[in-house]
Amino acid sequence: MDGVTPDGKVNPCVEVMEACGEWFVRVVDGEEELTRSFELESFALAFAEGQRIRLGLADFDRL
Repeated sequence: MDGVTPDGKVNPCVEVMEACGEWFVRVVDGEEELTRSFELESFALAFAEGQRIRLGLADFDRL
């Protein structure tokens, strides 16, 4: 995994993916992981952008 440091900690990340017509946003912040689903891509992207800003990340990943 790219997001794991040598000491075993997970780097924060935000990922957006589409499956079966539904959009999912996965947010990893330390030891916590949250996945939210959205019917509309625009809502998923807006949520992902907000989480990216909150975590101080340069970008989020679209899978």
